Amino acid sequence: MKLHATLGAVLALAGGLAQAAPFTLSSPDLTDGGFPARHVLNGFGCSGENISPALSWSGVPAGTRSLMLMVYDPDAPTGSGFWHWTVYDIPASAQGLARGAGNSATTLPAGARGGINDYQDTGATNGNGNYGGPCPPAGEGKHRYVFTLYALSVDHVAQAAGIPASGTPALYGFVLNRGLGAAVLGKASFTATYGR
Repeated sequence: MKLHATLGAVLALAGGLAQAAPFTLSSPDLTDGGFPARHVLNGFGCSGENISPALSWSGVPAGTRSLMLMVYDPDAPTGSGFWHWTVYDIPASAQGLARGAGNSATTLPAGARGGINDYQDTGATNGNGNYGGPCPPAGEGKHRYVFTLYALSVDHVAQAAGIPASGTPALYGFVLNRGLGAAVLGKASFTATYGR
């Protein structure tokens, strides 16, 4: 009887673990860990096509009501890194972003909105709130571009955090890492590199 109860508990635990798939983020366009020219900025000395890469994710945590994407270069010679792409309030039902979805507000999933990046007001991204591809200074070697997707238990991150929708990526980053607490249900991340 005791053995049967213990075996039942082990099987129940194993079943619970099997149901909790990991939260993952990937890109079919960045499979070799680098950026093809179509995803590199066209400006500031770079001559790419500046098309946002396709992204896909799975294992979104239970209770997720929205998702948030941030793309950051920690190696930029700014003293504070460089933000390349932010997308807020992605519906929890979305399973990814199509190639080019970050190039216009009209191509994002319904309800999602592009946030500002560090190309703000330069004209390099054909409008603020759009994707800005990598373009590190020549001769610096490869920079890392960290793609992170956050799963949130709120519908609208700015409203829940009490910050302006036009806030900087650093302000949103602070909210995600400190301000929202338990409303951040999980995060998935990968890193691609690019140098010239």
